[in-house]
Amino acid sequence: MTDTTTTTPYATQDETDRDATDEPFEGVYPAMTTPFTDDNEVDHEQLADNARYLERAGVDGVVPVGSTGESATMTHDEHVDVIETVRDAVEDVPVIAGTGSNNTAEALSLSRRAADAGADGLLLISPYYNKPEPAGFLEHYRTIADEVDLPQIVYNVPGRTGQSIPVDVSVELAEHPNIQGYKAASGDLNLISEVIERTRDEEFAVLSGDDGLTLPVLSIGGTGTISVVANVEPERSCAMVGAALSGDYDRARALHHELSPLVRELFAETNPIPVKEAMHVRGRGGPLVRSPLSRLSGERRETLRELLAEYDEAAPGTVDPEAVEPEAVEPAAGDAE
Repeated sequence: MTDTTTTTPYATQDETDRDATDEPFEGVYPAMTTPFTDDNEVDHEQLADNARYLERAGVDGVVPVGSTGESATMTHDEHVDVIETVRDAVEDVPVIAGTGSNNTAEALSLSRRAADAGADGLLLISPYYNKPEPAGFLEHYRTIADEVDLPQIVYNVPGRTGQSIPVDVSVELAEHPNIQGYKAASGDLNLISEVIERTRDEEFAVLSGDDGLTLPVLSIGGTGTISVVANVEPERSCAMVGAALSGDYDRARALHHELSPLVRELFAETNPIPVKEAMHVRGRGGPLVRSPLSRLSGERRETLRELLAEYDEAAPGTVDPEAVEPEAVEPAAGDAE
């Protein structure tokens, strides 16, 4: 984890002094939202402010224009502009750009443009709607990995794509030198555990893609998280992941339970609707989302506002989940990022 000792009260000796590993991706990578103006244009000033805020909070990288960044309703030119803005805004953390598509040629084109825009790595959602067979998965990912010389993360999110990437495919992809990570958003810990087990001999990182499962994934050998909640509570998120990677599971569990009420509320409606509302409450951009999504319902806005006030008032490790827990709503598997 990035040393947060001088910037937040959340860092501990274990977090800042834990040994470095050979994993290509490790720690907390917020799946950034894309703020929009009242005219439905990308708010680049706010986007840059958000990126700088996350870097100061101690995250290990940022992930713009993924599903949390509403990539599905953005043009390719907007994608590239967002990547450039974020790359220019941060100084010392990598920018992992979402460049996936269900069209291999389109994903390749966008990946090349992202590389030219300064991206340090790529996040590639599996082809949606087409539902390829194993050979199709392999060809899709290898085509991009062969042509774009950047570290790449395979993104398994069946809740958004309609099918899960077979474990055998993921293991075979891990052998490619440019395919260095796997974002696990299936909600299936047995599947995730098998991917970790069978790729231990590769330089291949498995990152949680479901905030509620980040600690369990770390406990079975995961290396970090691509996180929605880290947009709102980056210091707490970094402290939790840092504690787990340092082996301090008592502290990690305490922070996991501290964050859990917020995690549940952030997925009470389709991501990124609630997280953009939460950031709006925190003064980090407007709540607008692009159609066909709609703004968070009025009842949920009030619940979220009250919950965030509890976090603002409490020191780390003192939030009582029972006292602030909103109505439990289970997110669909893989809806996280």
